[in-house]
Amino acid sequence: MKATLAIAILTALAATQTARAAGDAAAGEQVFKQCLPCHSIGPGAKNKVGPELNGIDGRHSGTAEAYGYSAANKNSGITWNEETFKDYIKDPRAKIPGTKMIFPGIKDEKKADDLWAYLKQFGPDGNKK
Repeated sequence: MKATLAIAILTALAATQTARAAGDAAAGEQVFKQCLPCHSIGPGAKNKVGPELNGIDGRHSGTAEAYGYSAANKNSGITWNEETFKDYIKDPRAKIPGTKMIFPGIKDEKKADDLWAYLKQFGPDGNKK
């Protein structure tokens, strides 16, 4: 009985951690409002001051079509995924010295998780996967 209860508790804790790490796309949409002045995402997204972000999950840094990236960004060697994005978004200029992105960063891990959950749902065509 005690072993079964312990297993149930550990399973619930693991599920909670997985859910937290996965982020909340709806909350991420609200976080993305900080990004809207410079970036767009979704059907019909266009480059602004910053590149459009459709299909960012798995995309190489510096490759959004028709956007004038800094050499630092183009040559960073980064392929965007959850880990690289969350490291970058904390302090973009520290992750890619010489980037054109002037943004103080998102230090709150929950907000970064949520923002990634929102961004990764868009495919290269701007439609949700």
